[in-house]
Amino acid sequence: SDKLQDLLELLPEHDLPEDLKSKHCKRCVVVGSGGILHGSELGHLLNQFDIVIRLNDAPVQGYTDHVGNKTTIRMTYPEGAPLSEHEYSPASLFVAVLFKGVDFNWLQAMVKNETL
Repeated sequence: SDKLQDLLELLPEHDLPEDLKSKHCKRCVVVGSGGILHGSELGHLLNQFDIVIRLNDAPVQGYTDHVGNKTTIRMTYPEGAPLSEHEYSPASLFVAVLFKGVDFNWLQAMVKNETL
């Protein structure tokens, strides 16, 4: 709990982006990364949801016919986080899912611009 408290003190306080706060989440979909959608041609249907939450770092480019191209929120464990700032879509919200003790070390290193 001390490590978590220290980490929270490092993070700036932020709310959800205005475009997400203002949405009345009527239709949401969670798209996993297991590959089950490959060949489904459901991309056009998935893009029609108000909020599309994608898990992990499953590829979208090259598979849009099957998985769509809309990403509102991308959720992943730190080990699945993109390594380059250019891999983060400016149109979506990245959510790090902290689960293990080392995940908190990763976030602290990211915030302090340290290496692990």
